[in-house]
Amino acid sequence: MSTMILLLPAPRSAAHEVVPTIVDMTVAEDGALAFDFRINIEAFLAGIDLDSVEDTDADAAAADYDALRALPAADIAARVEEIINAWNAHPLVSAGAPVELSVRSLIIPEDVDFELPRVTELRLAGVLPEGTGSVTLNWPQGAGALVVRQQGVEAPYTGYLDGGTSSPEISLSGGDAQSSTEAFVSYIPVGFDHILPKGLDHILFVLGLFFLSTRWGPLLWQVSAFTLAHTVTLALGAMGWVNIPGSIVEPLIAASIVYVAVENLFQRGLTKWRPFIIFGFGLLHGLGFASVLAEFGLPDDQFIPALIGFNVGVEIGQLTVIAIAALLLLGCVKLAKRSDLTEVEQPVASYPVMFRAVSIPASLLIALVGAYWCVERVFF
Repeated sequence: MSTMILLLPAPRSAAHEVVPTIVDMTVAEDGALAFDFRINIEAFLAGIDLDSVEDTDADAAAADYDALRALPAADIAARVEEIINAWNAHPLVSAGAPVELSVRSLIIPEDVDFELPRVTELRLAGVLPEGTGSVTLNWPQGAGALVVRQQGVEAPYTGYLDGGTSSPEISLSGGDAQSSTEAFVSYIPVGFDHILPKGLDHILFVLGLFFLSTRWGPLLWQVSAFTLAHTVTLALGAMGWVNIPGSIVEPLIAASIVYVAVENLFQRGLTKWRPFIIFGFGLLHGLGFASVLAEFGLPDDQFIPALIGFNVGVEIGQLTVIAIAALLLLGCVKLAKRSDLTEVEQPVASYPVMFRAVSIPASLLIALVGAYWCVERVFF
């Protein structure tokens, strides 16, 4: 293996956060197919299930990841071949037949805070069969999100692959740029995935809205205000017009969770000021959504459809959270009714009473989690 290792300082990111893998695909001057990855090598070596977690601490292999993360860059470089061999066996790239890849260069950041992900720059190259006009990328199960960006051609392919999926055939001469409809549709699952299963902070905030009242009117007002607000800042953040550091946004998002949950404990209906406060919190959450898009960007030629698709995915995710919560609550009410059918014919528990019996402890738990996150994000 001909490998170049450079030790560089790395930018700060969220602690143990799972970030998408990004790959730029080009045809090199010598005719070889080259892939430039930005990848969290330690997560792959540890076997973290990147398809299902947002934070490495949430995976069963978290201890292995932390042990690898503590190793110096040179020790990690010595194990990179393990990943490449697994990819070649999969195979990662096919052009009618598997294309074997080898390492051409490796840039591993040094002196990165242990609590932060270390993003490695990895260049792989493979020799294509003579006359090859297109290739297919096969991203392994459990590898998380992969953003593919073709370089150096007209109308380049840009795609988003989940673990266990494959790209369409990508023409090496270009021309596979997504249509507006394709970009819109392909970014819906990206937005949905940021809510379910990976967006626990956003899930808790939406549940905080749900647990305010038994009436649908207050919920509609809150969700509308939240949706409008986060749509505005998502667009502004994605376009680069508004950029507030995550060190400020993330603690404030946690504080917003605490606020809505605590207010639920003392209010039984929608106050005049709550929709306006929710709107302000929605602006913060929109910046949080925009930070996700900033990790891999949007296709320049289909920016608007992709942005709208992402936002639609977020909305579907939020509505799914509300629907699940409503169904679970309805199940609790039915169970309560059955338990009340005793020999003395006790009155059946009403829906509002059962709602408060569930919403108060649930809101208290949400507030405690939000408070913990707020402290963690400010001081740790």
